[in-house]
Amino acid sequence: MIKRADDKTCLFVLDTNVLMHDPTAIFRFKEHDIYLPMMVLEELDQGKKGLSEVARNVRQVTRFLDQLMSGADKAQIDSGLPIGPISASGGGLLLPATGRLFFQTEPLGLDLPTTWPGTASDNNILGTARALRERRADRQVILVSKDINLRIKAAVLGIPAEDYSNDQVLDDVTLLYTGLDVLPDDFWERHEKSLDAWKEEGRTLYRVEGPDLADWYPAQCLALGEEGTFEAIVREKRTPTEAIIELVEDYRSPRHNVWGITARNREQNFALNMLMDPSLDFVTLLGTAGTGKTLLALAAGLAQVLDRNLYREIIMTRVTVPVGEDIGFLPGTEEEKMTPWMGALMDNLEVLTRPEGGEWARAATNDLIRNRIRISSLNFMRGRTFLNKYIILDEAQNLTAKQMKTLITRAGPGTKFVCLGNIGQIDTPYLTETTSGLTYVVDRFKQWPHSGHITLIRGERSRLADFASQEL
Repeated sequence: MIKRADDKTCLFVLDTNVLMHDPTAIFRFKEHDIYLPMMVLEELDQGKKGLSEVARNVRQVTRFLDQLMSGADKAQIDSGLPIGPISASGGGLLLPATGRLFFQTEPLGLDLPTTWPGTASDNNILGTARALRERRADRQVILVSKDINLRIKAAVLGIPAEDYSNDQVLDDVTLLYTGLDVLPDDFWERHEKSLDAWKEEGRTLYRVEGPDLADWYPAQCLALGEEGTFEAIVREKRTPTEAIIELVEDYRSPRHNVWGITARNREQNFALNMLMDPSLDFVTLLGTAGTGKTLLALAAGLAQVLDRNLYREIIMTRVTVPVGEDIGFLPGTEEEKMTPWMGALMDNLEVLTRPEGGEWARAATNDLIRNRIRISSLNFMRGRTFLNKYIILDEAQNLTAKQMKTLITRAGPGTKFVCLGNIGQIDTPYLTETTSGLTYVVDRFKQWPHSGHITLIRGERSRLADFASQEL
């Protein structure tokens, strides 16, 4: 994570929330040493019970520590345990760090006064880091914590403090892959000599060559100019300088709609093309409120489940993180408990179920649709395998990278996974735009030819919602 300019190793004091967030954190500091205050072990012991993700991480941390301490005597523990290779949950070996792990074996005598603001455990960890810094003047002692307030208090005391950044996908969220490349107006003129065009099963394909294709990814969206009419998707990246691209379908026309829904802008048109493409197993849609993420995903799902019979049913799920005060437990079955969280689903179904023929036709359509849509909770996804399902994961920005992996690996043959989210609306503690699981999968899947991504920009909900998202 950090290395001094003089190449001396650091001594990192880890806060409890770092290990709760990433149980493999003790293996991420390369040649540097790690120090665990006794209060951290106490908090880990208090947080090990339960079925939450945090409790599972805590139990994994304690298993790692147990393996590192296996067979060590008191003298070896006092001199620091080598952070060697140990078995991971997947059956392989975790790459070892070359540093050592130290435990607090005695009170250091510099606890902060009881009048100092904050919890007793935080002050205990701060006091330990402060005392360690005075006793080990030969080492650079750095406190690592996900708690911003703890880092601020450490800075006030003169203790160097850093965030745990190993889980950051990108240094800056503006570097996140958008899924769209706007080509210059003279693009065709520059590639005229190397251009081939042909039709195949009703599709229009082009082969393009050139050094400016090096930054293209499979299934990336291409548009000619800001207001150009040419829109295509990269179908195959043969070499770094050669690609096959295909003209996309135009879903802006009412005659060419998806379950009655038409695209209102360029990004929505690309989104519908990817959602309706059975060769893309994984699609991510990012965008602010009102850009049409849920509506487009649901319309494409209904068209492929009910009209084309590509999938058996739609499964919709989301993270149950409340915006405001929690109202407590909800009664009923799993689907009944999840219904209040699925307001977006119900609102969009109203838009999609407006057939001609009056209330009877509307009721019949609603019954048909509800029989092909299942609402599931993320809490019961572990161990499941979904076959020929169209899965919509809403509010995916609130998931960690580990949770995203757990969910996506549930997909069986013939299943399409659609992730929706707005990384500007993260409600989960210790997650940021650069560490969100949604950011993680967008970055990791951009090289895979069976996945697609597009960032929706323009709000289409209403002029009020569009103005509020920009100005508030």
